[in-house]
Amino acid sequence: MNYNWNWGIFLEPSPYGDSSYLTMLLQGLSWTLATAGLAALIALALGVVVGTLRTLPGKWHRRFANAYIELFRNIPLLVQFFLWFFVVPELLPQEWGTWLKSLPNAAFLTAVVCLGFFHSIRVAVMLSSGINSLSKGQKMAGYALGFTPAQTYRYVLLPMAFRLALPPFGSECLNIVKNSAVALTIGLMELTASARAMSEFSYQIFEAFTAATIIYLLVNVTILMLMRLLEKRTAVPGYFTSKPQSGKGV
Repeated sequence: MNYNWNWGIFLEPSPYGDSSYLTMLLQGLSWTLATAGLAALIALALGVVVGTLRTLPGKWHRRFANAYIELFRNIPLLVQFFLWFFVVPELLPQEWGTWLKSLPNAAFLTAVVCLGFFHSIRVAVMLSSGINSLSKGQKMAGYALGFTPAQTYRYVLLPMAFRLALPPFGSECLNIVKNSAVALTIGLMELTASARAMSEFSYQIFEAFTAATIIYLLVNVTILMLMRLLEKRTAVPGYFTSKPQSGKGV
């Protein structure tokens, strides 16, 4: 079977109007970036709260945080998308459920919330690991200065823990962008869904998904470079070292 390559397909009009297939892919990219960006903010906000609770001395704080993490970690992401989109509106009061299902961007909002909760558990683990890796002397120093526990976390522990968690958080941002492709299963026309629609309408499958692959690669490389720049700008002089030295601790 011979495949007819046609790289000029991107400039041809798409079935959605006068726009070209390239415009359709770029619109899908905009939905991908919006979904990933908002989901990352939710994941960061929830992750900070849950990660901090995991390190507090109270037994019930840690139990709640660990239960939250186990709940979202042990359910596949695709199942969580279906639960948020199809099941949650049915569990709410009828008026609320009807309102949610009638929203014009229901798939987009569902994807943002689902990805935010799913990735918040990873941020929580990163942050709690960063806090636990700090020496006990830093917490004691905060108390010695007269800080309350909340002030000690805010001014002493969390700023350092954020710096330690930046490299894995950068990788998590890449995962959020990639996992946003699962949102096509609930009808969100993000980048992967746009590439699939282009392949179905034009029958140029390889061109469509080659373009999507290149776009994903460019987006993730850009995010990686920005996160590395942020790591360098926020590094504490004398605290982090670029290369481990034998016989010396960090």
